[in-house]
Amino acid sequence: MPELDEIDHRVLRLLREDGRRTFSEMAECIGLSVAAVKRRVDRLKELGVITGFTVQIDYAKLGWGIEAFTELRYPGTTPVAEIIRTATDVPEVQAVFTIAGDPDALIHVRVRDLGHLQQVIDRLRRAGDVTGTKTLLVLGSWTGNSPVP
Repeated sequence: MPELDEIDHRVLRLLREDGRRTFSEMAECIGLSVAAVKRRVDRLKELGVITGFTVQIDYAKLGWGIEAFTELRYPGTTPVAEIIRTATDVPEVQAVFTIAGDPDALIHVRVRDLGHLQQVIDRLRRAGDVTGTKTLLVLGSWTGNSPVP
């Protein structure tokens, strides 16, 4: 595990708040030169601590306003790679979480409407060795911008 100091953690907090923040803005907040901040960010990328920069999208404005989580169950002998493969071929799937216990996986999906959700669930049920599903509709959500521990 890479050793990070307080300045590294401050850089990470600033980037987590706004991934488009400039080196100049961060330098002013932290009290370092622009070059020093750039070196810090480059080092954090090289160490694999920073794995990328993303954009947050309002999917409802694109017509994909329904979000759900579907639990998938498999026979006990199903390899984890097959569980992941079941869902990665479905474009509506946003994320696959393999988990310990029951169920075996939690699938995050985004769809246009409830009919579309039914089609996605039917497709997941027919894929691989799925033995059961349970779907939970998201009514609202909050994603924290908590500081790096």
